[in-house]
Order: sequence, then structure tokens, then C-alpha cells
Amino acid sequence: MFTKFPLGFFPTPLEKLTNLNKQFPKYTIYIKRDDQSGLATGGNKTRKLEYLIQDAINKNCDTIITAGAQQSNHCRQTAAACAKANFKCHLLLGGHEPETYTGNLLLSKQLGAIIHFTGENRKGEDIHTLFEKLQKENFKPYVIPYGGSNLLGALGFVNAVKELKEQLDKEKIKIDAIFFASSSGGTQAGLHLGKLLYKLNAKLYPIAIDKSELDGKPLNEVVFSLIKEGLQKLFLKDEVVLEDCNLIENYNAAGYGEITQNERYAIDTLAKSEGILLDPVYTGRAFYGMLDMLNTHKISENSSVLFWHTGGIPANFYYANKLI
Repeated sequence: MFTKFPLGFFPTPLEKLTNLNKQFPKYTIYIKRDDQSGLATGGNKTRKLEYLIQDAINKNCDTIITAGAQQSNHCRQTAAACAKANFKCHLLLGGHEPETYTGNLLLSKQLGAIIHFTGENRKGEDIHTLFEKLQKENFKPYVIPYGGSNLLGALGFVNAVKELKEQLDKEKIKIDAIFFASSSGGTQAGLHLGKLLYKLNAKLYPIAIDKSELDGKPLNEVVFSLIKEGLQKLFLKDEVVLEDCNLIENYNAAGYGEITQNERYAIDTLAKSEGILLDPVYTGRAFYGMLDMLNTHKISENSSVLFWHTGGIPANFYYANKLI
């Protein structure tokens, strides 16, 4: 029913955080390494792009348009996917052109993307205008939404749950809680649908990274709409209510891309205990949320906890002066 264009190295590793577990002896902590997915330094968007790129191929398109912040992991991975699948790539990135390109922005440029700087608009508000312009120039553009977060993209994480379930069953591991960064909703919706489809009995803990709004709608409503659409497409009879899609908003008061002591603490903790790097915008904030909830015993003792690493390492170079 759904086909995909191979872009990543799967399955990504599932690791037990042995040293970190010693700091949290009442919990068992694992990590799912989507930072090792292989496409232009890896990241979770590779899973979504496999389905989205194949759809663009099926529709005989020749150009991909997407949008994000200048340090967007999604845009960097989209540029890489376009290079691999032989598409032209247009990125609409918020802000103004900097004197020096660094982090994800540098990599997107090196990967061949045509970059448009869009000021205050970093969530694709200008996509329609560019789409019409390219059509008039006889290109066949295909729009990938902000974060790759439509149902087709979310299928990447439905499939990811199948992958995780197979790993857990093989190692005879039971997971009680899954923590991850949630910003545009597709990863969250896909994990929720995958849980239902593959009978994974673990509670999701989506840590909000950005303000909870997309296209003028609260993010939990965006996730809810994707899940309802997915239930129909996947012929699932499960009942889902809006409250099932709420995000944990305790850790995003500083705003998107604003680095605080919390993110620095999370990055230092994992790097110095396990040799694994987080990024300051997404995984650093989400990992801090998990550590805080473990420290304050908001997760039942003796639980097995999984952190889903969604990548983003190149952003560390852009934020270097805020991390040391």
C-alpha cells in the first residue's frame, strides 16, 4: 500500500545506558539511536523522507520544496535525500542570510539546496508562492510540509515502532516509557499509531520543543488529526481522544532554539557518561525533560525507560558559544 525510497541505515541501534543507569539506580534506561540513521549525519527525518521522496517519484515531480529554521535538521536531511534521489531542492529558511554558514545551514548548502531566507516565516508560510513560481518555470514541484509531518511522513515512525518491537522482543526487553522531542507532530503521531498497530505497551512522553502551535492550531490538535487519519488508513479500530495527544510543556518556556542551563546539563550528562552527543534544540531539551522526571520520580520506580534520539548533532557547531 505504501512504498518507500531507501535512504537510511536501519534498524538503528538500541543501547542500554549502563553508566547513566548507575546515576538512576531505580530505573533502567535505554536509547534508540536515530542519530545513526545514516543520511547526512543521520536523524529521525530520514524515516519520513523515505515515504515522502517515493511519493514525489511516483508523481513524476522533479523538485522538492520544504521549510524550517536555519538550523533545521529536517531541511538538512531533505537536501541530502534530494541529492540521493536526483531532485532539485528548495529550502525556505527563517531569518536573514548570515555572513557565515555553519551547522545544518552549511551542510544544506553543501548538499546542493537552493536556499531562500524568509525572515519571520520559518514554518513554510511562503511555500505556496514559491510553488506557483516554479510551476510557471515548468518545474514539477512537490511540497514536503514543515518537519515532514503529514500522514505519509508519519508512516516512517509507524514502521519505526515495528523495528523497535522486533529489537525488544529479540532481547526480551520490556519498555514502560518512551521519551522524545516533539515539534511538528509527525514523529509523535507515527509513534502513537505504531504503538496501536504493533501492540507496544509503553507510554509516550512527547517533550514539547517549540510553542505548541502549527498553522494556527495547537500542536496536540495537529497530532490528533494525523492520528485520526492514520486510524482510517491503517484500518485500526482503536479509540483516541485529544487528551491522548497532549505534549509535556514544562521545558519549553525559554522558546525555540534558546539554550539554557537545562540543555547544557543534559548534553554534558549524556556525553560524559556514555560518549553520546545530543543537540541543544531538540534532543538536549527532551533528554533534560526525561532526567528531570526521573529525578522527581514522576515515572514509577523500577520502570524501563527509552529515550528516542532524533539526531541534530550539526546544530552544536552553530550554538558552540552557548554550550561551553
